[in-house]
Amino acid sequence: MEDCNNKGEVHENSAKKSSSRLCISLKSTLSGRSPPKHYSPSFQRPHSGLTPRRESKGGSECFGSNRLLLWLFLIILWAYLGFCVQSRWANDEKEEEISSFERRQSNGTNSYIEQNQHHDLFVKNISLSVIIERDENKTMDVALAKKEYGVLSQLKASSNKRRRRSMRAMRGKRRRKHRIESSVIEVQEPDIPQRNSTYGFLVGPFGSIEDRILHWSPQNQRRYETCERKGDFANFVWSRRFVLIFHELSMTGAPLSMMELATELLSCGASVSAVVLSRKGGLMQELARRQIKMLDDKAFLSFKAATRADLVIAGSAVCASWIEQYIEHFPAGASKVSWWIMENRREYFDRAKGVLHRVKILVFLSESQSKQWQKWCEEEGIKLRSQPALVPLSVNDELAFIAGIPSTLNTPSFNAIKMDEKRKLLRDSVRREMGLTDSDMLVMTLSSINRGKGQLLLLESASSIVKHGPLHDDMKMQHSSDDSSVALNNISINSINRREMLSPKNGSTAQTLKILIGSVGSKSNKVDYVKHLLSFLEKHSNLSKSVLWSPTTTRVASLYSAADVYVTNSQGLGETFGRVTIEAMAFGLPVLGTDAGGTQEIVDHNVTGLLHPIGRTGNHVLAQNLRFLLENRLAREQMGIEGRKKVQRMFLKQHMYEKFVEVLVMCMRSK
Repeated sequence: MEDCNNKGEVHENSAKKSSSRLCISLKSTLSGRSPPKHYSPSFQRPHSGLTPRRESKGGSECFGSNRLLLWLFLIILWAYLGFCVQSRWANDEKEEEISSFERRQSNGTNSYIEQNQHHDLFVKNISLSVIIERDENKTMDVALAKKEYGVLSQLKASSNKRRRRSMRAMRGKRRRKHRIESSVIEVQEPDIPQRNSTYGFLVGPFGSIEDRILHWSPQNQRRYETCERKGDFANFVWSRRFVLIFHELSMTGAPLSMMELATELLSCGASVSAVVLSRKGGLMQELARRQIKMLDDKAFLSFKAATRADLVIAGSAVCASWIEQYIEHFPAGASKVSWWIMENRREYFDRAKGVLHRVKILVFLSESQSKQWQKWCEEEGIKLRSQPALVPLSVNDELAFIAGIPSTLNTPSFNAIKMDEKRKLLRDSVRREMGLTDSDMLVMTLSSINRGKGQLLLLESASSIVKHGPLHDDMKMQHSSDDSSVALNNISINSINRREMLSPKNGSTAQTLKILIGSVGSKSNKVDYVKHLLSFLEKHSNLSKSVLWSPTTTRVASLYSAADVYVTNSQGLGETFGRVTIEAMAFGLPVLGTDAGGTQEIVDHNVTGLLHPIGRTGNHVLAQNLRFLLENRLAREQMGIEGRKKVQRMFLKQHMYEKFVEVLVMCMRSK
């Protein structure tokens, strides 16, 4: 078409004129423009092929637009080059900072290992928050994030836009994966001095050993799909909406119980949203892994979500402030609140007493706790809207499965005998990592480390045993008949005679006492109390060599498998319920507990364990009970068998949800 305009000449004959009209018509049509109204070819100046033709108006416009595009291209190129240079400088500075951080971390680790060459367990599973200096480690998340970023920053930035995008996506995936993998240890500043050889060793967690021996993948979603589809609980919660209130995310009883309740609701087809009042702790990644929806807001937006829910379940007395504000904004919402209170101290009652009478129903864990709170309500003149309900906790399906107890995780190929063999292999592997032998009796207590849990009293009781050493065989019968035989009197274990238990031929060879204390790093730990424990151990060097420590973790099956005895030494009003107590019983461990609170409802004295009084007056009895189990393996085993049977009768998941569905029905059908 351009050839027609530039080379064609105007001639006077009609044939050439018609050809020129056709060319102009085509140009106008293709360019989107129409020719002038009175346009005629005769108005066009004739020119010869020898005279260069002046550029047309359309050609200049084309050149101008091309020049504009060129300028835009140059501006974009300049901005892009500036961005690349700035990014390169930033990455170089970040790499230098991270490399220096990793060198400091490596130096700190090497110096720590050199001081503990006699025990190689530290380099395998110890938390970063324990092996590096306090001033270098604000939180464990920071250390892990910088270390991970240092690996990713080795990938050089590319000028190709697609490659940069893929790198950003890869970085995001790796960070998310690392955050999930690092969730086994709760984020806390260290509360045990790093260089103190008097307090024993830090061991665990042993999640990788569990996975290897049990063929148990932490990423397996099947672990969380445990709903009994044909049960009443599943039928009732299906397609309903729930809002669960977490007071914190520490790896302690109340948050763990709420997390498992949320998991069960989701598995049974309910819609669940979680409101977290304090996000400090190690359960955030676990909640994300279980696909529990977290509400970013803990104020008005969470109140609106609660009004749309069928039921609001608050999981601690500490939730009182949220409940009070919620009822102030939506008074009618009080009829949707079920308050599952898991504490049993007066200070918690004082926090909650202002709104106890306004919620739909109170739910307690044990009979003694329920009676205590109702007594306080009577003293304060508080009249509750309904009679409190009782929903004890249960052993979750994961631990029941590993313990060899039938659960919803059992498959057609499940074999109790094979599971027992795996559990014994797990026990041997973990005890080997701890440096224990068959001649050691491992006494374990897993809880937050504070005065109310009585770890110091346990150490005081154990110190007398370590100081005097085990009794000789010829002194055992005398020991069973003297004034200190409180633990031996009236033993009523089925099919076991006390004389047979004390006979050396029946496994009564004395063992060496070892004590495992957890949970290091828990949000509920009291640092001053931990230092008090360490000070006591410094004064009793023989005992300090027998004490092990373990970080807080949700992977506790390996610890229960490795232990021989469990101690629940809660003081004051005693333990509210003590889920760790029934977990230990599920693994066949005898329990030494205080004769108070919910523990006395769980432990049958002289049958599934032995009880002792609270306070220092109970230290003497606890020491006797420890010595008795230390020297009578057969009694330990029989108590463990009886405790396991009781768990199967009363404390499995189906037992808890049978009681929970009664609470749900009462709340939803009487609004």
